[in-house]
Amino acid sequence: MALVYNPTAPAHYQARDLTKTVRDFNGATVGFIDNRKPNFNVLVDDIADLLVANYGVKAVIKRAKRGASVPAPDAYLAELARECDLVITGSGD
Repeated sequence: MALVYNPTAPAHYQARDLTKTVRDFNGATVGFIDNRKPNFNVLVDDIADLLVANYGVKAVIKRAKRGASVPAPDAYLAELARECDLVITGSGD
């Protein structure tokens, strides 16, 4: 008998469409959610510097999760949704 596992994580929140299009980075605030995998923090620092220096990003907000397998705290999500024009979540390694 073969076993098939469902790889999806249980949903704790009702899905919402929060998308908006960012057409220009000039004056934008960009957020990053670091999943704490190796090297993502280094990548984020470099990307943030490039966005500010070359694309007119006015501010960068960086928040880190406790680990890759846990969701970001609600307070982080609320802050980033309120303050940012664009949020990038990523993985390192």
